[in-house]
Amino acid sequence: MLKTIPVFIIILFAYCGAMAQVDSILKKSPVKTLTDAQYNALLKGDDIYNMPPVTVLNHYPMPDLAIQFKKEADLSPIQVAKITAIAKELHRKRVEMGGIIVANEKKLDDLLSKGTDEGSLIFYGNRSGLYYGELRNAVLVACYSTWKLLAPAQIKKLETLQNHN
Repeated sequence: MLKTIPVFIIILFAYCGAMAQVDSILKKSPVKTLTDAQYNALLKGDDIYNMPPVTVLNHYPMPDLAIQFKKEADLSPIQVAKITAIAKELHRKRVEMGGIIVANEKKLDDLLSKGTDEGSLIFYGNRSGLYYGELRNAVLVACYSTWKLLAPAQIKKLETLQNHN
């Protein structure tokens, strides 16, 4: 019993150290309106706005899903290559727009903390909508482009696989 306690303590310290390291990987958000997790997700190109559902609900699969289940959906090498390119472009666009969204949020924060005028608020507020819209369009077009490359049976298979995971 006494021999297992030191081993347990070593494992506990290792686990706590690993968890602290994961937390330290997150960059601190310089924007009051974005949590650290949101800030980091935007910069990495993660989907924090849950944009795919309108496409997925209408049977237009996400390119990442098609690539994830390429074997099960019996994708050809040509389909894999084209859908991989779509997925890479979508990720690139998410990273680009994430950075722009962060910069715009920072600008709004700066304007309000230092004093501003109504026109500036309207201008940067409207820009927010444009950036979210551009990001949404990238998701919609990527799903549409993926859909065009797939046969109906492949789409059905992807939907089945997605619903089971």
